[in-house]
Amino acid sequence: MNQDERAPFVRALRRARVSAYAPGEYVEQESFMRASEIRLLADRAGIAPGVSVLDLCCGVAGPGRFITQELGCTYLGVDASSSAIDIARESAGDLPCRFEVSRIPPIPPGPFDVVLLLETMLAFPDKETLLREISRALETGGRFAFTLEEGVPLTEAERESMPDADTVWLTPLQEMLTCLERVGLGVRWQEDCSRSHRAMVDSLIDAFTAHATEIAAQIGREALDELLAAHQLWSNWLRDGRIRKIAFVAEKTAARTTAA
Repeated sequence: MNQDERAPFVRALRRARVSAYAPGEYVEQESFMRASEIRLLADRAGIAPGVSVLDLCCGVAGPGRFITQELGCTYLGVDASSSAIDIARESAGDLPCRFEVSRIPPIPPGPFDVVLLLETMLAFPDKETLLREISRALETGGRFAFTLEEGVPLTEAERESMPDADTVWLTPLQEMLTCLERVGLGVRWQEDCSRSHRAMVDSLIDAFTAHATEIAAQIGREALDELLAAHQLWSNWLRDGRIRKIAFVAEKTAARTTAA
């Protein structure tokens, strides 16, 4: 999917997504996280009134708008898709949210109290450069709240079976922990959410299938088939333990990061 084709997908999938989530759990997210998981991560990261939050790869910023409304933070969402940011701005209404269109990295310099990266760590092949910039953008004592698709890199056969495999770069847990430590970020909290995310993937598969005619009329059958294929792979991998989904909060423990 081209980044600036986001709007047609958002419109086409909205009814199915609403039906897939339990009541109160859908906040226009484009991921497998439920609203309660987003709120828990935000609470663990200390997001509250007056806290400055940078949300990287925010997309249409459903989680960011939800957090801002619930917790009263100061919010900046950044995404490479101008289509997604247009939707985010329009949907934010009177909420005190700001948005920027930008590729990541680079990262706005801050300083920020909290940096969020929800469900998109896998899109970055060079994670150490990303983490070093995030650390530099945080105040000492600031928090980085994110989710990780944990596992060894995909094999060639797996990459051939995964639509948009060039956006799927998995990381083993120990490699991520070592990288965080190198850039001055110490893990303060983590939670495995593989089971809940697999249940959410399966619910989305059922919803997309139930709304297939309506969705295909808007984005085409090929795009729908690729979407379903990707979700089925995630379901299989989460079921088999090939991939784990882990939520983290890491705190900046040093005034400056180590040099590259």
